[in-house]
Amino acid sequence: MSKTIVALDFSSKEEVINFLKQFNEPIYVKIGMELTYAEGLSMVQTVKEMGHHIFLDLKLHDIPNTVKGGMKNLANLGVDITNVHCAGGIAMMKAAVEGLELGANGGPRPLCIGVTQLTSTSKEAMNEELGIPGDVMDCVIKYAKNAKEAGLDGVVCSVHEAKAIHEACGDDFLTVTPGIRLASDSKDDQKRVATPAYAKEQGCDYIVVGRSITKSADPLKTYNEIEATMEGK
Repeated sequence: MSKTIVALDFSSKEEVINFLKQFNEPIYVKIGMELTYAEGLSMVQTVKEMGHHIFLDLKLHDIPNTVKGGMKNLANLGVDITNVHCAGGIAMMKAAVEGLELGANGGPRPLCIGVTQLTSTSKEAMNEELGIPGDVMDCVIKYAKNAKEAGLDGVVCSVHEAKAIHEACGDDFLTVTPGIRLASDSKDDQKRVATPAYAKEQGCDYIVVGRSITKSADPLKTYNEIEATMEGK
């Protein structure tokens, strides 16, 4: 599995197909809300038929039974990774794993990771708007420990938190980090961002890269350069 997950931040199937035609080898891609709500879950089958692996990023967050049923159906689609919000609690996260196991029908279940805090969330917003006291790091570590207790495979976190999460939850507990930009790129709407080289240094297992690749003049070249960095080449 590649360590670079390309975020397909497009709004149509045609854009996705044209973009992926540039890649001759299977890569990991992220299908999120924008694309899913525009084209439906049939996008999963389309991308699978092109030979790629899928992180379906829909961040389920509901009562345990509803999440369990939803995850069963997502596993039936053949996704490779999916996720929930850790804020839903341990019972909900356990139900998510149970649902994925049911949907896998005895085969390998999709990996399930938990969203700790969104990379757009500042300390001020977390404290004042969400009503969660303390530093963002404290909340992230608590959520990561809950995710591990619930049987999740890892968490989505900021690159700046990956090392502390591995220290708290073990090296085999996956850290998937969005908010990755090349040094020349704008931060856009994300507060906690970093470069691929810094992500590698911090021990991130996988990075999610969107606009730096999808808006590049040469997406394949940019992808290969980022992947080489993550592989330590």
